[in-house]
Amino acid sequence: MTGASRGIGAAVADRLADLGFAVVGTAQTPAAADAVAARLRARGAEATGIAVDVADPEAVAQLADAVADRYPAVDVLINNAGAVPEATAPRAPLADPGAVRQTLAVNLAGPMYVTDALLPLLRNSPAARIVNVSTRMGSLAEQDDPAAPFYAMTVPAYQAAKAGLNSLTISLAKLLSDTGIVVTSVCPGFVRTDLTPANKDAPLAPEQAAEVVVRAATAPAGAASGTFVDASGPIRW
Repeated sequence: MTGASRGIGAAVADRLADLGFAVVGTAQTPAAADAVAARLRARGAEATGIAVDVADPEAVAQLADAVADRYPAVDVLINNAGAVPEATAPRAPLADPGAVRQTLAVNLAGPMYVTDALLPLLRNSPAARIVNVSTRMGSLAEQDDPAAPFYAMTVPAYQAAKAGLNSLTISLAKLLSDTGIVVTSVCPGFVRTDLTPANKDAPLAPEQAAEVVVRAATAPAGAASGTFVDASGPIRW
């Protein structure tokens, strides 16, 4: 699981640990990664923390090698690491260049690199699950619907990245249709995290938001692949 050190990621990692999963959680720094492993081990779980920049293909390749050294297969991959630098970047007519690069690198390129690197281990699992943590703000249908809950919000790079992540979910579902791997995009809702200043006043606690992510991670055999859901059910692409 990427982005396991705080917020939704930490809450999901805790739930998976409680369910008996051996958890490999990533974080941005060695200290944060060590803290992830220590927290999960304190819950009685088998856990490893690895520092990785998901936007760096070489670092991601090293992550995959480290996981392969410990485990013959990966049963669940959760692409959770995310960033919204637009929320605090200097305002521009459309986009701050640095914020755009970071947003696309972390939220879109990162999940592509991580999934590609771990795909051999996912294929070794009899029924692997890939969960891409997305948002309704990445729904093109809802961006164009005045009645949609986040219609008024415009963070172009973040919304484009999450729309791309949703497209990746569809592509992976088609690519892996001859396997037992189920791929899901999940919107956890508006959650109290430090992702943006606005999130600090959000209505959902990370532990509440974690439930829909865990549900996708533990989807039963025969579950539909290539779907986009939140706690209430399917979301329009």
